[in-house]
Amino acid sequence: MQPTKSDTDMGTGAGTGTRTIRDMCEAFGVTPRTLRFYEARELLSPIRQGQKRLYTRRESARLKLILRGKRFGFALEDIRQLLNMYDRDDREMKQLRRTRALAEARLADMQRQRAALDGAIAELQRELAWAADVLHRAHTAGPVAAR
Repeated sequence: MQPTKSDTDMGTGAGTGTRTIRDMCEAFGVTPRTLRFYEARELLSPIRQGQKRLYTRRESARLKLILRGKRFGFALEDIRQLLNMYDRDDREMKQLRRTRALAEARLADMQRQRAALDGAIAELQRELAWAADVLHRAHTAGPVAAR
């Protein structure tokens, strides 16, 4: 999911380079409930000013990665662990290795699912062709063959 605002336009966070919850929702096409859910799951950590939440560039980047991970079918816990690895290891290599391993496993799962779906589609197509053939023969043979 691509943000609708550029990374340099950080919204109306009082000129501080932050985004409000509304700005984040508009930029990423999510609901406030989604943002609060990710916060509760320790995926996002906005700045709190009373009841107000302000999201930094870091939080915007994290949300972008969360949404990408969800689109690829990663579990939220896996996403959280990967994001936390990045926080602890600025060299990014540890995170990259872990991300690659998870992505390879997810790709293998998706390929297995596609193969199973391709098999089911082919089987259903054969059944439909058989049914069409039987119906066609019954129709062209007349009422005697239909008995």
